[in-house]
Amino acid sequence: MSDLLTALRSGVPVFAAELRPPRAELEAAEGMDAWIDTYHAVRRLTRQGTYVFLTDSAVGAAEEDNLRHLVTNLGGDVPRSRIVPFLTSKHTLEYCRSYAERAHQHGFPALVVLGGDKHVGVPRAVEHAWQLRELLRTYDAQLTLGGWANPHAEAERQADFLAAENFTAEFYLTQVVSHHDVDAVRNFLAAVERRGVTIPGVFGVFYYRSANPKTLKALQGFLPVPVDGLTRDFAAGKTPEDVCAETIHVLRAAGVRHFYVSNLPIGRAPQVLAAIRAKSER
Repeated sequence: MSDLLTALRSGVPVFAAELRPPRAELEAAEGMDAWIDTYHAVRRLTRQGTYVFLTDSAVGAAEEDNLRHLVTNLGGDVPRSRIVPFLTSKHTLEYCRSYAERAHQHGFPALVVLGGDKHVGVPRAVEHAWQLRELLRTYDAQLTLGGWANPHAEAERQADFLAAENFTAEFYLTQVVSHHDVDAVRNFLAAVERRGVTIPGVFGVFYYRSANPKTLKALQGFLPVPVDGLTRDFAAGKTPEDVCAETIHVLRAAGVRHFYVSNLPIGRAPQVLAAIRAKSER
């Protein structure tokens, strides 16, 4: 099976899933059940050919060492080439170096290296994620590194970050976007093209399960949420799969090729992702 970077460069669209590991503060039995659900989801998704991003504690909540759990419990029958762990700089530099080293030793060909939320949790070990990627590259020239971009931010500045020599990444992920944000996405894509950025990007799409006001307000603390648009979508009778699929369909029309879907229900992740993909291709 090809690794993520090979797939992104192949010209074939990539449709990936992003999963978040269980929180560290869960009780032992509850935490074990949550990790078992995570293992099953990763196994099913990767065996179906789906790439899986497994997040780190980027929002500041304590989470278990995702890499340690994967290595210990997934066994040898799960293709590491399909799994891309996240590493944020909200750890010591020694931990980050060790994490990257362990990832390579255990057959994970790529890492997404992010800064992590500055406003919650422990401080970053470095000010900017590119500094951590640059440091990790000095230890391992073979490990594929992924960066980050935000289409909601000023487009030209984001394109400058991606085009910079010290960006030190072979691909990038984006903050989640919606069909309600398509103008911002178009501006971002145009700026990236003007700057001659050639590294591939994978655009985030959030699986909103409802338009519950309390839930959307809570989510706004972590990501841009088009509250009014989502409220209209669900009021019109659209299902969560319909809303997510519409985002992918609209963004494809705008020129986006690769996607990852975030906030999938762990127990039904493969089925939900398949339904979204089928609806988006109609």
